[in-house]
Amino acid sequence: MGAQHYPPPWFSVAPMMDWTDNHYRTLARLISKKAWLYTEMIAAETIVYQTGNLDRFLAYGPEQHPIVLQIGGNKLENLAKATQLATPYGYDEINLNCGCPSPKVAGHGCFGVRLMLDPKFVAEAMSVIAANTNVPVSVKCRIGVDDHDSYNELCDFIYEVSSHSPTRHFIIHSRKALLNGISPADNRKIPPLKYEYYYALLRDFPDLQFTINGGITSIEEVNAARTEGAHGVMLGRAAYGNPWQILGLVDSAVYGAPLRSITRRQVLEQYQVYGDSVLKIYGPRPTVREVVKPLLGLFHAEPRNVVWKRAVDAAFRHCTTIKSLFEETLGEIPDEVLDAPITEVPSGSTDTFIKAKSLLPPPYTVNEEELLYA
Repeated sequence: MGAQHYPPPWFSVAPMMDWTDNHYRTLARLISKKAWLYTEMIAAETIVYQTGNLDRFLAYGPEQHPIVLQIGGNKLENLAKATQLATPYGYDEINLNCGCPSPKVAGHGCFGVRLMLDPKFVAEAMSVIAANTNVPVSVKCRIGVDDHDSYNELCDFIYEVSSHSPTRHFIIHSRKALLNGISPADNRKIPPLKYEYYYALLRDFPDLQFTINGGITSIEEVNAARTEGAHGVMLGRAAYGNPWQILGLVDSAVYGAPLRSITRRQVLEQYQVYGDSVLKIYGPRPTVREVVKPLLGLFHAEPRNVVWKRAVDAAFRHCTTIKSLFEETLGEIPDEVLDAPITEVPSGSTDTFIKAKSLLPPPYTVNEEELLYA
């Protein structure tokens, strides 16, 4: 249908390898009707060389709209072909990964965040992707790589890509990436957050759309970032690890829709039907464990959550359906938790983003002859 048919991407769930799969996105959409959902990153080569098995990587339920396909790669021909193959699946946007610091991706793979060091190629890649789809294209990146971490260098990247391709939307993870062998988890914690870079981009590129990402863990912070001017906010692990308190509040607290009366019991009833319908559709996979994995954060911080998780872990050894697993384990969760509706977001505010706006670097001045990354 295209992005114009859906609410604006004020809130989105980040693409996360091994996490934001079809199962998680199905759960997420049962809880929030308006959040934008991203696929896991799918390598262009995977799509190109799995043409006989594309549904396994690209198919999704129609209820998952609005949904963005994130692809990764560093070969123009494969990016073009992958986009052509993905187009019939009807994604609402195609996103290029220029932010993953994993050694498998940015190291041996030579794509992900390493692409930030070659903005000319990224501009070419985005032009190729856009030429093979009829939906908007976007880039997800960091604020820098290793010692290439000045605000001007970030702006050089944004300027080059936006000036020489149709890209008008950038998702900015507000940490730089370190490619010295530290783990992806450490790359989410060790480099300091610099939200001031994000807000300076809003000032210096007023014709572009920017989504802020990194370190934001609550709806309260989402609204605080937007109050200070953020076009959109993307959450990752917080939305996965605590979907009820995060996704359950998106529609009302971010988009202004009436608060839904749905309960976790109702969500699980609907998810069970989905789960049992997809078990082992690709031979031995998905397994019961894989389908249930996204549910393990559904009772975050609730009474008997740990006891329930232990029961689920034991049930994996013999339960062959989602229904049987639920019948065996959900008795561990109190009825008052299962049947409680979503509650309003607590009042309060954060001045994190106000402080960031007081630290803005000097305005960017384009020097087309000496772009630092060129």
